[in-house]
Amino acid sequence: MDYNEPSENRITERPEDEKPQIFRTLRNIDLNLLTIFEAVYVHKGIVNAAKVLNLTPSAISQSIQKLRTIFPDPLFIRKGQGVTPTAYATHLHEYISLGLESILGALDLTGSYDKQRTITLGTPPSLGALVIPTIYQAIKEQTPHLLLRNIPINDGESQLSQFQTDLIIDTHLPSTRALNQHVLYSDRLVLMCRKGHPCLQQPITEAALRQYEHTMLMLEGQNLSVLRQRVQEVP
Repeated sequence: MDYNEPSENRITERPEDEKPQIFRTLRNIDLNLLTIFEAVYVHKGIVNAAKVLNLTPSAISQSIQKLRTIFPDPLFIRKGQGVTPTAYATHLHEYISLGLESILGALDLTGSYDKQRTITLGTPPSLGALVIPTIYQAIKEQTPHLLLRNIPINDGESQLSQFQTDLIIDTHLPSTRALNQHVLYSDRLVLMCRKGHPCLQQPITEAALRQYEHTMLMLEGQNLSVLRQRVQEVP
């Protein structure tokens, strides 16, 4: 079979305003043919590709012939017992191989595909400033191929249920049992005042502190009633 046989059905360059939309273009191409193309290119022969894909050499040849009707230039030239890719085939390989790798990475059905993944972590901005550097350093050391993306929390439960984020770190407990939670750490409330404040001249008791006005610093996502309760629990 001559893979350089001219074709009347090749895709030719069209003016910009006449180019079909991407979905229309892909609809007219059997993407399985691209897998066969890659196998023939990598293994440098019809027979070798057939063994790898568990197909017959005849089926591989027919697929290459179908590709020949799609692309404007020859793809392979017979050489001895195998085939040699043309310059155009090498050009296609650079793009098709990346595309197939991206598809495998996106599917990752077994979780074993070596790719760069992104994990999205939602936090209130102020809390993110505290925990993200530590988390980033741990990821960098243990799973360097993993990318970390931090987004602000608007509605944590909704963002999780709609797959807008993989995890959230927040001081607000979720109300639904459909979400799993784990305590990362606990903090404590502190009272701050200027240097030389009169309250420092006497024993710090609840009665003494009530003489002065207080300002409560609330971070994003914190609940006022919960904070007030914690203030009451301060020894």
